[in-house]
Amino acid sequence: MAMGTLITVAAVLAGLNTLLLLPLVGVWIRNYTTFGTGLVGGLLLFAVAMLAENAVAIYFFFSMASFYSGDPGVQQAVLVLRGLQFVAIAALSYTTLR
Repeated sequence: MAMGTLITVAAVLAGLNTLLLLPLVGVWIRNYTTFGTGLVGGLLLFAVAMLAENAVAIYFFFSMASFYSGDPGVQQAVLVLRGLQFVAIAALSYTTLR
């Protein structure tokens, strides 16, 4: 079954989140090896967990498209959550990489 438009946009947002998290992981690995503070270690753990979560989400979007296609309310909820996550990760990326 083909993915609906909302789930396709949610999958794209999950892909963008993954792309934004990769440089953050790199920066925080470098900072953790330099400073070794708990705060930077926590940021690194956060980014790795979010990276794994988005990778798994992309897998499920493509492997279980029929799971999301039954209810438009679920599709809207998934899209809103992916959008909010994108805004949060983009803001974190901006403040970290500038």
